Formats: sequence, C-alpha cells, structure tokens
Amino acid sequence: MTSDIERDLEGQLRMTHDRFVAAMNARLPTMPLEQKERYFAVLSALVAKLETPAKPLREVLQEMMAEAAAYVFQEIH
Repeated sequence: MTSDIERDLEGQLRMTHDRFVAAMNARLPTMPLEQKERYFAVLSALVAKLETPAKPLREVLQEMMAEAAAYVFQEIH
C-alpha cells in the first residue's frame, strides 16, 4: 500500500515534469539550431535509457553523466 507521503511526492514529481515540459516548449522557438541539436541528443539518449525498465535509475544517471558531459561543455563555451 502506498503511503500518503509517497503519493504526495509522486504528485509533485508529475507536476514538476509538466512544468519542465512547459518551460522547454517555451524556450524551443528561441534556441539556435545547434543548441536544439545538442538538447535533442541528450534528451533522446536519456529517454531511450529510461525506456529500459530493467536498467536501474542509478545506472541510467551514471551513463548519462558520461555521455552528456561533452554536450554540457559545448553549451557552456
């Protein structure tokens, strides 16, 4: 049985996901093409990893840190 705290946290996570999508959708029209390409590369890799239910979130994040580092570096320079 799910506790009230867990249900509340899940609701907050869903709301934050929705806010993230809205924020990124608002930014897309003003992003340069190169930035959109980098964002898409990182986001699509993350989603592909998350779609593998057997892969622990910790492993997904470790892999993403290594893969996204080059894109993050390009973005800050």
